Amino acid sequence: MPKILIIDDDPDIVETMKIILESKNYEVALAKGGEEGLKMTRQSKPDLIILDVMMKSMDEGFDVARALKINKDHKDIPVLMLTAIKEKTGLGFEKDAGDPDWLPVDGYCEKPLKPEELISKIEMLLKKRGV
Repeated sequence: MPKILIIDDDPDIVETMKIILESKNYEVALAKGGEEGLKMTRQSKPDLIILDVMMKSMDEGFDVARALKINKDHKDIPVLMLTAIKEKTGLGFEKDAGDPDWLPVDGYCEKPLKPEELISKIEMLLKKRGV
């Protein structure tokens, strides 16, 4: 059973994702912020990380993503970034996620989440990793 770590400080989003993922037989671990998420990644070695952009700060998720990708033990863990940037600012991701010079993640989903899009992206990223 693939293990997914959700790093997000919004309890409603976290609970929704947990229900969706557990219904698809994923093992789910939760972290309420970037520091806790990095610690849990070191301890539990998840197969995939779902990471929110805006937590304590507007860009905490970007900092966490960079920290994960420069760590030799974690750089191969796919990171799916969640963002409400478009909803909150009207701006979107202009370049493709996965361009390490722009955004060190493997994919992204816009909030509000669509369960079928979330599952589809997770399955694609896990398949690419061979999980």
